[in-house]
Amino acid sequence: MSLFGALSRHWWVVLLFGLFAVAFGILALMAPMRTAAVLAIWLGAMALVEGVVALAAAIGGSAPVSRGWTVFYALVSIAFGLLALFNPLATASILLLFVAAWLIVGGIYRIVFAMRVRRHIRGEWLLVLSGLLAVALGVLFALNPLAGLVVTSLWIGAMALVYGVLQVVVAFRLRALGRAAA
Repeated sequence: MSLFGALSRHWWVVLLFGLFAVAFGILALMAPMRTAAVLAIWLGAMALVEGVVALAAAIGGSAPVSRGWTVFYALVSIAFGLLALFNPLATASILLLFVAAWLIVGGIYRIVFAMRVRRHIRGEWLLVLSGLLAVALGVLFALNPLAGLVVTSLWIGAMALVYGVLQVVVAFRLRALGRAAA
């Protein structure tokens, strides 16, 4: 069976992905703080599981790196996972502060890069502008992490909604193409 045949026969799977994404997008837009908390909880659960697996590997002697580093990594992962599970909004706020620092450093880097290559490229002002916007967003996130969480959750919700709608459209097109080919 060709890839097209498999896709057109299982169009409903694409539809399900789309509907789940639409539902998630709507929920994220309606409750952005809950969305941030849920995302932090999922991240914490993944870190906790990974930490437990790494600790088991260290105890069992099958660690891919030295036992000391594996135990250290496992304990940090478990601690982060527990923090995220017991206080997801604080964890999300701390992670957003890391994003803020990354945006500020990245923005400064873009500005410096634009200044260094301005003789060799056209439109370096666009790099400077993107750098300034990144710095501004980073500063705004750092000054008010909770507002940053809301904005980030709203963006995630909007993107999930758009993605979901596109998946639904693709699913029905696949179904129509499958029927036309049959």
